[in-house]
Amino acid sequence: MSETATHEAERYVGLMSGTSLDGVDAVLAEIGPTGPIRLLHSHYLPYPEALRTQLLALHAPQANEIHLAALAANDLARLYADAVNALLGDGARDSVRAIGCHGQTLRHRPADGYTLQIGNAALLAELTGIAVVADFRSRDIAAGGQGAPLVPAFHAHVLRDPVIHRVIANVGGIANVTDLPPTGPVRGWDTGPGNLLLDAWILRHQGAHYDPDGRWAASGRVHPALFDALTDHAYLRQPPPKSAGREQFNLDWLDAVLAGLHEAVAPADVQATLLEFTAVSLADAVRRDCAGARELYVCGGGAHNGALMRRVRARLAGVEVDTTTALGIDPDWMEALAFAWLARQTLHRAPGNLPAVTGARGERVLGAVYPA
Repeated sequence: MSETATHEAERYVGLMSGTSLDGVDAVLAEIGPTGPIRLLHSHYLPYPEALRTQLLALHAPQANEIHLAALAANDLARLYADAVNALLGDGARDSVRAIGCHGQTLRHRPADGYTLQIGNAALLAELTGIAVVADFRSRDIAAGGQGAPLVPAFHAHVLRDPVIHRVIANVGGIANVTDLPPTGPVRGWDTGPGNLLLDAWILRHQGAHYDPDGRWAASGRVHPALFDALTDHAYLRQPPPKSAGREQFNLDWLDAVLAGLHEAVAPADVQATLLEFTAVSLADAVRRDCAGARELYVCGGGAHNGALMRRVRARLAGVEVDTTTALGIDPDWMEALAFAWLARQTLHRAPGNLPAVTGARGERVLGAVYPA
């Protein structure tokens, strides 16, 4: 498969709403045929609390869930349209070729042959008057892949160094890594939980949606028995390619682990242990499966968690650990930029997956297109 020839830069909108269920990241990007991607504008739109609660509930089976999911998809499309309108204002709309929309994941079951991201792309195209590319994961799964992570292809395009062995870690709700050796295949996989359990635990105990800078976690102590139980999760022992989500890591699972300890653990100590769990599962993946890596650059919400960054550095002695700001890309907008780039790949009939990452039978053009 080859990209349709073009010598002009094009503009795309990228929309990302991830496992953390916090809101919509929107970017306007200018992308050339071979050169770097330029971030022109960005906008963040938080989820209304009612929508967040509705989406969280839809992660578990319930009565009338097909109807409820369809209504939530419509609400998401309207929120996505609001994000696009705020991003573009009055002047830039006509220059945008397409919107790349990840959608909100409700189920990710590659072992069962499907994944579900909602967002009603047809309604989004209708509301914005801009073509929409969505449902990026399904084609990779149809080809025998995990359908995730998809961002490593973008990392390889914009961040690979010809000399230095780098790893890019995205720490959102779930954490994933992209292994970028100077030569040889690019690899990537989900390492385990990122912020998902940390955010859920602090919401339960303090009513906050996240732990700023990891301060609450830093106030507690790692509980050895809980840490051992968490790190005994079967997912951590699976070799790549692999992908994870709320199906593997959720509060019900954490509650069952805590109940199995037969002793009470202070909430702050649970938070400290969850942070260590994220740091260790990420660092162990880099040390074990990215042999020779000299640099690790973190993006996503975890890049702003000072306590987490300190624990990752402590676990990776000899590896330079920084955020992607050092490479010229704001950690908050990396994934949205990736889906702007993936939309361009789709419209130019160029592959958007990396078989060495997802396990698919080969390169595939990803996404479904909803014309303006």
